[in-house]
Amino acid sequence: MELTVAITGASGTIYAYRTLQLLAQSGVVETINLILSGTAATVAQIETGANLREPNAETFNEWLGLEKNSKIIRFWRLDNLAAKPASGSNKQAGMIIVPCSVATLGAISSGAGTNLIHRAADVTLKEGRKLVLVPRETPYNAIHLENMLKLSRAGAQILPASPGFYHRPKTIEELVDHLCFRILDQFDIPHSRKTQWTGEEVSQGE
Repeated sequence: MELTVAITGASGTIYAYRTLQLLAQSGVVETINLILSGTAATVAQIETGANLREPNAETFNEWLGLEKNSKIIRFWRLDNLAAKPASGSNKQAGMIIVPCSVATLGAISSGAGTNLIHRAADVTLKEGRKLVLVPRETPYNAIHLENMLKLSRAGAQILPASPGFYHRPKTIEELVDHLCFRILDQFDIPHSRKTQWTGEEVSQGE
């Protein structure tokens, strides 16, 4: 399977980090076309301490704890509109934008994109492939909500960064995993089922 993953400048870099790790470890994803927005590296450094200001495949291999010579990550510059993800003739399963800023939502919704992330998302929609957007903003104003509705009607899957608590998470990592597993579910990518709802009743005393 081939996927495109974009990281934008919204808060929530940890979701991108963990999603990329899980995709790389899944055994079914062979290629990840990775794109960073202009402010993604700044947010990543603030939130995780990662230095992604001069990104390349080796940078991401080190960040994600992959083998140095791993070929699964293929990095594309934001201004490279000749990149593989910009063309519908490049067959792939779909695209994930995690986290997805409301500015990126607006650009994709308008159809007037100016960079590779916008173009790749537009291509994903026009080809009828799965586009998963993970917005991380609060509160949402009417413009944000209208853009989400418009994109949902166009075929995108809006998956807000809203982790559940029914699995009784004890760490931030367990909260993050819950959401990232839901992202992988959109593409039927295997993962741990430890946060999956089982339907078992819990006594009121627990």
